[in-house]
Amino acid sequence: MGKIFEDYFSEYQADMVSICLEYVDWRADAIYIYCSYESNTIYGDCFFEITKKVVKKHQLNDIKGKEEGFEYDVSEERQRGLLDIISEDIEKIYTLCMKYGKDMPTEMKLVYDVKKNSLKADYCYENLWTDSETKLGLDICEEWFEEVKKKEEERVYVA
Repeated sequence: MGKIFEDYFSEYQADMVSICLEYVDWRADAIYIYCSYESNTIYGDCFFEITKKVVKKHQLNDIKGKEEGFEYDVSEERQRGLLDIISEDIEKIYTLCMKYGKDMPTEMKLVYDVKKNSLKADYCYENLWTDSETKLGLDICEEWFEEVKKKEEERVYVA
């Protein structure tokens, strides 16, 4: 039996998770991937939870409690490569949706729990920033980052 729409869709999401895992040398507790496709504009980014700290891709070496002596490669070249692959996968998902006559999500929020090997995804099909004069995909991703970071800080504080 050949692959169906859902197989390809899942494959592209898994590829995003895989490149993010590679980026952090498989040393993350959770990976958060933000994907946006509105008005033929792609925006993708990611951030990570490592040792109960939520950090952006360029902040990995700022984490207290990470393995002593270990340094993440957060060079601009590596970050650009990571984002290029995420963007390519978003483009592949768009092409897939068009091929199968499916609606393309305007937003995908993917959360991968590394320890549980589990992926949760939230999809939105409404324009979130196209009609705004002040917001871009970057802004919405930043809001999500701050929301996740605040929840993690509250969880750590309560524990």
